[in-house]
Amino acid sequence: MASRRKGRILAFQVLYSYEAAPAAALEELLSFSWLEADKQAALDEGTAMFSRLLIQGTIENLPAVDDMIRSHLKNWDFSRLNRVDLALLRMSAYTLMYQHDMAPSIVIDEAIGISREYGTGDSYRFINGVLDSINRALRGPQTSQEPEIPQETP
Repeated sequence: MASRRKGRILAFQVLYSYEAAPAAALEELLSFSWLEADKQAALDEGTAMFSRLLIQGTIENLPAVDDMIRSHLKNWDFSRLNRVDLALLRMSAYTLMYQHDMAPSIVIDEAIGISREYGTGDSYRFINGVLDSINRALRGPQTSQEPEIPQETP
């Protein structure tokens, strides 16, 4: 498993926990003290830093991130989102909104992969739809399609 994937999973786990107990100290969440000792020892600094960036950025921008998610829910109430989907949507929407150096297709693919592992049977479809809608709103409709390859004329 790639280091960025591990970082995203850690960030997702923290954001999931944060939703359950928003009063938790950010420093405690970012220290990963909740991880089992062997997993904490095996955590490389690059993965931890990437995860901290996602966690802190998402929490610091939570009102804007939640507003973005709300505006792209179709026939669904924000308060009814399950915590797995909400944590993944928050982390990924934050990345799409603020981390322009990351390819949107990778952000969305990673969220879908994590939702297949941790979400319900249809979570990945829901996550894909919402994130694709957010991405199109931020970057325009052309980003959700394959780039056109010009045809040579004889």
